[in-house]
Amino acid sequence: MTDATQKKKGPKMLWLVFAVATCATWGLYGAFLAKGAAGFDHNRMKAFFFVGVAYVLVAIIAPAVVMLVNGDSFDFLTHPKGLKLSLFAGILGAVGAFTALMGLSSNPLPGPQAASQVMSVIFAGAPVVAAIYAVSQRADGFSGLPWQFFLGLVLAAAGGALVTLYKPA
Repeated sequence: MTDATQKKKGPKMLWLVFAVATCATWGLYGAFLAKGAAGFDHNRMKAFFFVGVAYVLVAIIAPAVVMLVNGDSFDFLTHPKGLKLSLFAGILGAVGAFTALMGLSSNPLPGPQAASQVMSVIFAGAPVVAAIYAVSQRADGFSGLPWQFFLGLVLAAAGGALVTLYKPA
């Protein structure tokens, strides 16, 4: 059996715990980036620099320790497809963090209000993009999808717009 076909072990809903943890951390990201920038006299680039430092700590050191503990090899170059696609995923994530920062920086509202507005658009739009991409990878594309799927896309986008437009002052 390959890794993709092996039955996953552990609680069936553990993925949901991690997904909710991601919602919490990413949902607070914009607000704390704004507070970090305020601590640097509103210099968002200095705050973003330390986001990069945090990525080194969390995204390089932590996996290296886990790989060592699990006895994994560090033979990255023998897997060029995984290396290229994972690097591209990292670039997408970093560019997304940078463009979120630029959205926060160019928003005329003060820190927490800008964070609420910008992050609402991001977190309503990202699932729509992810769903469209996932469907585009299907052999039959968009054909045969239930109307509820398309309604969900519209409602997700509308929800982001409504939260952004009518957030409390």
